[in-house]
Amino acid sequence: MGSYLLAFPEFNIYSTALLILVTQGILLAVLLYYRAYNKQLLSDFLLGTLLLITCYHRTTYTIGFMGWYDTFRNTKINYYLIPLTFAVGPLIYLYLKAVTTSAFRFRKTDWLHFIPLIVFIGYRIFILVYDSGQPGFDTQQNGVLMQNWNMGAVGNFFSIIETLQQAIYLAFSLQLYYAYRKKLRHYFSNTYSLELRWMRNFLFIYILLFLYGNIQQFLDLQIQSLTWIQKWWKDFFAAVAILYMGIRGYFTPPHRLLGLDFNLSDLKTYPREEIIATDKQELTQFMESREAFLRPDLNLEELASELGISRVQLSRTINAGFGMNFNDFVNSYRIARFKEHLKQGDHRNHSLLGLAFESGFNSKATFNRVFQKLEGNSPSSYLNSLKSS
Repeated sequence: MGSYLLAFPEFNIYSTALLILVTQGILLAVLLYYRAYNKQLLSDFLLGTLLLITCYHRTTYTIGFMGWYDTFRNTKINYYLIPLTFAVGPLIYLYLKAVTTSAFRFRKTDWLHFIPLIVFIGYRIFILVYDSGQPGFDTQQNGVLMQNWNMGAVGNFFSIIETLQQAIYLAFSLQLYYAYRKKLRHYFSNTYSLELRWMRNFLFIYILLFLYGNIQQFLDLQIQSLTWIQKWWKDFFAAVAILYMGIRGYFTPPHRLLGLDFNLSDLKTYPREEIIATDKQELTQFMESREAFLRPDLNLEELASELGISRVQLSRTINAGFGMNFNDFVNSYRIARFKEHLKQGDHRNHSLLGLAFESGFNSKATFNRVFQKLEGNSPSSYLNSLKSS
């Protein structure tokens, strides 16, 4: 027993790096669960669960590089460390759905996403029960079914299904994200802080890691066996990516979306042209007299309430009457006000960004993007053209 204690644990660059990531992930998951309980945020619960599974999946590599398998040759830990990879894709998708869908609720039908996971866990439990009842089980690391099934054809079958499932859920997640971005422009006048670009970045990074992992597996099985150190990098960077997602998710809670209704599915049915013309005139007069566009957080529901009409009617008027979405409509007034500031010479005493903020923008990135889209050039180029005219 004394020699065992000397051999395990061994702290080296590979085990220590994973151990640090796992510790951070567990602490962050606890914080997410705590906030999920206090504020009833399903998104935090899903993200915390995803982090815990990520930490759990690092266990094999962490204890392996700490010398566990060399020290305890007949260990049965592989039977108990059941991979939960079938849960990762659904959790990423459901987390994104909880963040981007107002008033999202986990329904009974959502459990269907986890049927492959339940089947796989049942399969692994069957292997454990069967192998543990066979003679000589205690004297070897892997029993009959673990060796012949899980490390053979059955294990390869589940691996293929797992790969297909992850690809499908990553595709669904990307589709959901871009649909959300599109909806924002129909509802909010300033969308930059709500666009969740970090989530897009995570999805792209995770897709690259997913492709890298499959290439690595192909090389390992078909070309040349890879060492555990060579395989370690994929596990390390996947953990870093999900930890990044957890940190960003914790510090950017979806508080502005809670309770909002993005359902504008009936916008394609437009009212008569004379009704649109009347609403268009009233809306133009309101925007010019009340200058609602100067409020950075103006959204569709607030403006509709102030006009005394439904948000669907307002959105129809903007779409059909002005040929714009809500975001472009409000920002066109902001750009017009910014241009007025320049023509009056206000740029001599204020920065361009300061004038943009006075015109209703709340983000430099949004201002530059909108100006380029609506005017066809940059704010500084437009100012130079004024000076030369």
